[in-house]
Amino acid sequence: MWAALADLRSHVTWMRDARSIEFGTDLTSGVGTKMKVETVLGPFRTTDVMEVVSWDEGHSIEVEHHGLVRGRGTLSVSPDGQGTIVTWDETLVFPWWLGGPVTAWVAGLVLSQTWRANLERLEESLTSP
Repeated sequence: MWAALADLRSHVTWMRDARSIEFGTDLTSGVGTKMKVETVLGPFRTTDVMEVVSWDEGHSIEVEHHGLVRGRGTLSVSPDGQGTIVTWDETLVFPWWLGGPVTAWVAGLVLSQTWRANLERLEESLTSP
């Protein structure tokens, strides 16, 4: 599971909302990796500018969002005896002119479903022959 998460380039294959990833550095993994992710969710489209700010090999990746929507996100893995648990945590801040905290709350409801579906797609991609 970790190998799939650590391969940032492959995230577009299992993240339904990510259309493309363009790296802004020679790095494609690890702290300091910068990327632009074209993100589409229904009628909404944006370029999410991110930087990897923490990389705990085999355990977690934390990114900071620097685009229109700001914040931090962490993908982490932990063993659970029968396999691996993947956790996706995001804290996003929307600008005031897009509704600020109200938009963040509404978006959180939609995005949490999207992230859950993305993780299900990741799991399917790893268990399919």
